[in-house]
Amino acid sequence: MILIIPAIEISGGRCVRTAHGEEGIGYSDEPVEMARLWRTENAKSLHVTDLDGAREGRLVNTDSVRRMVQAVDIPIELGGGLRSFADAQWAFETGVYRVLISAMLVENPDEAGRLLTTHGPSKVVLAIYAMNGTMTMSGGKTSSGLTTISAALNAKALGFRRLVYADVDEAGVPTKVNLAVLRELGEKTGMRITSAGGVSGLEDLLRVQELEPFGVDSVVIGRSLYENKFACQALWRKCEAGNYPYTARI
Repeated sequence: MILIIPAIEISGGRCVRTAHGEEGIGYSDEPVEMARLWRTENAKSLHVTDLDGAREGRLVNTDSVRRMVQAVDIPIELGGGLRSFADAQWAFETGVYRVLISAMLVENPDEAGRLLTTHGPSKVVLAIYAMNGTMTMSGGKTSSGLTTISAALNAKALGFRRLVYADVDEAGVPTKVNLAVLRELGEKTGMRITSAGGVSGLEDLLRVQELEPFGVDSVVIGRSLYENKFACQALWRKCEAGNYPYTARI
């Protein structure tokens, strides 16, 4: 079974999406509270994106990231704005488990290689957000000039062993899951792959699950988790509301 990783996107110090609760009650848009919610519902890891950082090319929501790391006892992977060794080093020193780099691979591959050598391939992964078969940067605003496959192979040559992949639109927002590209990436690179975004419900999740033999071992899910698209979430929310002993302790 592939690992399901809830997504938390931060802008202006707040979560972009707020989870729905029982009878449509919304949860807090405070990132720490959202991290605690997903941990209570037995998430094994969190995928955090600094949306402001992705646009500006540097980490912006550092206070939110720091407080989230301190609040939960599960690994956090961080992406968005990590274009320098110093930013990535700050993340690790703060307690982030894994960093996602994208533009750094294109703009400064030596720096990316140094980061990988320092922290290892389980802690540093490539994020490919692609539009029309080309890797984008800066939150989808610019093109890297590299095809999805060439970017992945360049990363592999440097020593990367994992990548996160999503198809995105002009605003950098993930679209539908591209099963064909996920399989092609697995077949041509032999890397471990996390599918990011585009899962609208159980049917999509099961289709991604079928790609496990090709190296797809995890999936980042955002909106559909926040909108309670999975039947098991009703039970989770009831357990949480009733403080039943069936959910994780934080």
